[in-house]
Amino acid sequence: MGILDRPTTYLFFTGKGGVGKTSASCATAVALAARGAKVLLVSTDPASNVDEVLGQEIPGTPFEIPEVPGLFALNIDPESAAREYRERVVGPYRGVLPEAIVASIEEQLSGACTVEIAAFDEFARLIGTPDLTARFDHVVFDTAPTGHTLRLLSLPAAWTGFMDASKAGTSCLGPLQGLVAQKQLYERAVAALSDAARTTLVLVSRPARAPLEEAARASRELAAIGIRNQKLVVNAVFTASTRDDPIAIALESEGRAALDAMPAELADLDRTTVPLKPRQLIGLDALRGFFDRPSGRSTASQQAPGAELDVASLPHAASWSDLVDGIAADGHGIVLTMGKGGVGKTTMARRIAADLAARGHAVHLSTTDPAGSELAVSPEVADRISVGRIDPSAEVARYREEVMATTGKDLDADARALLEEDLASPCTEEIAVFQAFAATVARARDGFVVLDTAPTGHTILLLDAAQSFSREYARQSKRSEEAVAELLPRLRDPAYTRVILCTLAEATPVHEAAALQADLRRAGIEPFAWAVNQCLSGLPLRDPLLVARRNQEEIYLREIDRKHATRFSMFPLALTGVEGTKMGVSRAADDRVSAA
Repeated sequence: MGILDRPTTYLFFTGKGGVGKTSASCATAVALAARGAKVLLVSTDPASNVDEVLGQEIPGTPFEIPEVPGLFALNIDPESAAREYRERVVGPYRGVLPEAIVASIEEQLSGACTVEIAAFDEFARLIGTPDLTARFDHVVFDTAPTGHTLRLLSLPAAWTGFMDASKAGTSCLGPLQGLVAQKQLYERAVAALSDAARTTLVLVSRPARAPLEEAARASRELAAIGIRNQKLVVNAVFTASTRDDPIAIALESEGRAALDAMPAELADLDRTTVPLKPRQLIGLDALRGFFDRPSGRSTASQQAPGAELDVASLPHAASWSDLVDGIAADGHGIVLTMGKGGVGKTTMARRIAADLAARGHAVHLSTTDPAGSELAVSPEVADRISVGRIDPSAEVARYREEVMATTGKDLDADARALLEEDLASPCTEEIAVFQAFAATVARARDGFVVLDTAPTGHTILLLDAAQSFSREYARQSKRSEEAVAELLPRLRDPAYTRVILCTLAEATPVHEAAALQADLRRAGIEPFAWAVNQCLSGLPLRDPLLVARRNQEEIYLREIDRKHATRFSMFPLALTGVEGTKMGVSRAADDRVSAA
């Protein structure tokens, strides 16, 4: 039974970054509306792509898509939600309490934790207030990549548990006073999420090992909090249409091997398979064909090989070797790989760490991604690379212990109990991770640190948090820390920090990287270079579908060169499976990049 058969009221789409969650959720919403249902499509992703996929700017309130009768969409804007949330909390006290006290409450509500609480509050209202969505037959949620989604979907239970355990009604941030009044709302949200008759979790994956494993992890963790009605969408399954294209054969073989080794948690789920399309899924016409099977007939544009891209015509293209030499020039510093989920940030981080190590430098390689990406390095450079991970659970435990040993040391029993209660809040995780992030950045004073970051939305929140978390950290721990105080100056120093914006030569990853670059520049951080991963340009392709996708890439490579990057490097499709290695595809790709 597919995801369009007997759909529940609420449908959540989640999975690793770049697997096609937005395409799948938008296509489902369009298909349900085409059947005559009234549908609300909601994006909870801080870096939402729904606007680009629908070809329509989506506001923060339900907006009917003109070309699709019955389909409404809205983006939950965390900053806007935070402003409204602050006013709901502070408003009743204006003119009642002294201005200094009102100002103090506003100061407590200025933190990034409030932004997360406010976005979560909006999400919970949609789930837990039937009147808000009563006019819709279905509410389809396009969520942020897995790690953030796991946190979002677990927050109703986490906050409910925290408030139940709170003896004095206090909170870590003061903003919880706005949540206490919402307790019944969160209880209703928890009930709706765990009701299989009302809620379906749709796990989206590509036919590859890493996204399948991440989907399996999400399946386990969400089942543990009661969300057990799950389905699977395997997106972009490729079948070669010619047997004389070794790259196409290797790509098909790699996908088949990954599906054959599918984790047990997913194997028994109801599955919908979606074939790889010759074009990107942008616009309503493309979405209407999302679930279609290939017709077996190639279009003229698919068959046309197209002119080979002349890399020399891209003035800002740089060889990878020159780019790494630029990073290595000062002998130390932090390198941050950033971008949309699924564009290869972890691969780039490992490659940079390995190439710095090959130049004789000691390197620390780490990640902030809560989804827990693989950071294994090759044996040739392993003796010069230390590998770490900012693990939220470990950081929370360490942070609580530290605060109790410092701030709590001289408190009486009642005050210590209040502090322990404060630290039990889900907000503490964000503060603890932020502190670990600051410490990792500080470590680059004496060597190289390469940090693989979480997908864009989470990274933006982390950087936005720099000042506000610094205040909150000082409040909770009652002391300042050099790593925290110097975080923003270090990130803004181009001799200390090199940001590598990772992307694919496709519309959404390029435009998300461009938006991230604009956000970084507003924060005073100038990206060092762009890295365009998984390019088909330059590969000797014959399969018409792959040729069609290669022909589209030039548009976005030229856009990167002309509009966005001051320096960039290209990396061809690298197949890591047995067939790809056997055919030398990965090796040939690396050689071509070196020569670019």
